[in-house]
Amino acid sequence: MGADELILLEDTTFDGGDSYSTAYALAMAIKKIGVFDIILCGRQAADWDSGQVGSGIAEFLGIPSVTVAKKVEVADGKAKVERVIADGYETLEVMLPALVTVSNELGEPRYATLKGIMAAAKRQPSIWKPADIGVNTSQTGTTGRRAKLVKLFQPVREGKCELMKGDTAAEAGSNLAVKLREAKLI
Repeated sequence: MGADELILLEDTTFDGGDSYSTAYALAMAIKKIGVFDIILCGRQAADWDSGQVGSGIAEFLGIPSVTVAKKVEVADGKAKVERVIADGYETLEVMLPALVTVSNELGEPRYATLKGIMAAAKRQPSIWKPADIGVNTSQTGTTGRRAKLVKLFQPVREGKCELMKGDTAAEAGSNLAVKLREAKLI
């Protein structure tokens, strides 16, 4: 879909990392690549679901970051970003270089052309090892972890339904009101 190059950080030293060690390794790889205007990251990962790697990369690189973007426009050395918030969105402007994490509201990716797919199939990724990006291996993977996952689970949601009885609709309504008052809901 238009990428010029694929770089893969591949080594057992990177295995078992957390947000900190992942952000560190990626920031070191970005430093090796060199000058950039904008770094786009996903909103959060599917493993720990913490959403911290993008912000961590920005911190390591010393650049501003904007999270949960639904729209990004770049012009005149600045990025204008619409950022999703609980009850709508806010618009921010940030100087480049910067890092932006994007939300699913950003839009659908365009389809790759057949020519692009064929060209991509011929390209091989550049594989970088820790020594290639100058990382301190004590800060990568399992040894570089700053967080220990104690528990990851999906809470059980239980619903309880009680039908209100009464000889008439008015009596059932009255019984419902009594129950709601007892539960301090009204």
